[in-house]
Amino acid sequence: MGKKVVLDEECCVGCGACVELCPDVFEMNEDEEKAHVILPEGGSEECIEEAITTCPDACISWAE
Repeated sequence: MGKKVVLDEECCVGCGACVELCPDVFEMNEDEEKAHVILPEGGSEECIEEAITTCPDACISWAE
């Protein structure tokens, strides 16, 4: 079993950067105005790493 993408929705400020960078992995929850993971097993690792470093509140991480 590989690593999975985790997004702390409590931490998320809803900037949408992760959704713009990796729309196949993240999606905005319009009701809560926060992002959430739609593909936990991830897509492009490079894309996800960019989302991790771009997130203003460091809400995105990998879990084993």
